[in-house]
Amino acid sequence: MKAVRGLLALALGLMLSAAHAEPYLAIRAGLKCSACHVNPTGGGLRNAVGNSFAQNVIPSNALPDALQGWNGSLLDDRLRLGGDLRTATTRTSVPGQPTRRVGGTEQTRLYADVQLVKDYLGVYLDEQVAPGKSERQEAYVRLSTPGLGWYAKAGQFYLPFGWRLQDNLAFVRQLSGISMTVPDKGLELGHESDAWSIQLVRSNGPGNKGPVTGHQTTAQAMWLQPWGRLGAAAAQVKSTAGDRQAWGLFAGTTTGPLAWLAEIDVVSDAGYAQGKRRQVATLLEANWLVQTGHNLKLTTEYLDPDRRVAHDNKVRHSLVYEYTPIAFVQLRAGSRKFGGIPQNPVDNRRQTFVELHALY
Repeated sequence: MKAVRGLLALALGLMLSAAHAEPYLAIRAGLKCSACHVNPTGGGLRNAVGNSFAQNVIPSNALPDALQGWNGSLLDDRLRLGGDLRTATTRTSVPGQPTRRVGGTEQTRLYADVQLVKDYLGVYLDEQVAPGKSERQEAYVRLSTPGLGWYAKAGQFYLPFGWRLQDNLAFVRQLSGISMTVPDKGLELGHESDAWSIQLVRSNGPGNKGPVTGHQTTAQAMWLQPWGRLGAAAAQVKSTAGDRQAWGLFAGTTTGPLAWLAEIDVVSDAGYAQGKRRQVATLLEANWLVQTGHNLKLTTEYLDPDRRVAHDNKVRHSLVYEYTPIAFVQLRAGSRKFGGIPQNPVDNRRQTFVELHALY
């Protein structure tokens, strides 16, 4: 019977996902990213604690008996597997233009973590297999002390900068240029303790490819307290296409059933023909735990793409309802309203969407 349960759970794990758990869940539970994820800076494959959290805390209903207890590990926890499947249908309305509808698979990813020397040396892989051709997202070797007191990552990985949001199109993620769609190659050193999460990275720079050469230095520190957390990040890009500096402040806390996230990013970018641009993006997000398995998300965002130009700012307001009926499956429906330059209809569009996430 145990073998049958293991095979059923493994099949579910490969079909479903390890997903990009949103940071409001960590704020709400008072946990660090590394408490639930194999990756010390969060996102991607969950560890045993993360899988237990996903099964027993997030959903409104329990899994069938045959699937309960599966934590994603094989071979005495030396091999851990997962995946990420997302599909969506989006309707976009632009003033003066026909309404557009698009739908299909947004992404299918497979994850694996192999412990070559348990608790000390591991290899992590994140492969996007759909849509389109297979593409490597993360592939790195991780050397660490037990409990991730100190660690080093070498290879290709996502850079740490601000909140690791599920919505990679958020203004703060677009402006910083750092999200879970833009991996980089380099070396990351990190430290995890009860009160601190600190990373220092030397990498190629995501935009330094082909004839464009240079490097990027990224640093982030997050202070964790019972009331929430406060973080700061900085990134400096040296590039033949123009140097770039980014600074970010971010924070999270709870008030009753509400989990709050806030971030402000400031960028100075010399890569424009018209000269250096100073840019600002902000995010404020409230997540209301309506009841177990039901989350209502309200987000307001602001972007100023050039501080020298008046009246060129953009805003985006989102209302999203997330329903998690059972572990590893989430339904999301929402609406977004964009506002910006009056004469640009695209900057004043509206979107509604329905998404299915299979999360393991």
